[in-house]
Amino acid sequence: MRTWTTLAALAGLACVAFGAFGAHGVADPKAQGWLRTGAEYGMVHALAVFAATWIGGKARFAAPVFLLGVVIFAGSLFAMGLGGPRWLGAVTPLGGLSFMAGWALLAWGAATRQT
Repeated sequence: MRTWTTLAALAGLACVAFGAFGAHGVADPKAQGWLRTGAEYGMVHALAVFAATWIGGKARFAAPVFLLGVVIFAGSLFAMGLGGPRWLGAVTPLGGLSFMAGWALLAWGAATRQT
């Protein structure tokens, strides 16, 4: 649990930093959009990790899947926003699939939680 919450906190920190850089340090509107989208989705899913660890039980399986999504989805957008190759946009949807899998695992864990 400590590992996932620590990683989620670091992901949140990175999302704030990249979002701020996109808002104040980048002139290209397309790059700004990529950084903003990556920061928004990354932050939401960093918080989802906290929910998964709080619910516990089977929901804990969602935490690494959410964080994988942050790395792939937000990471590819951050890289493109910083001038990385555009082909990274082709891997971004894999991060989105990871987010959806995480939500499915969280729902399964919440539905089967013993009170």
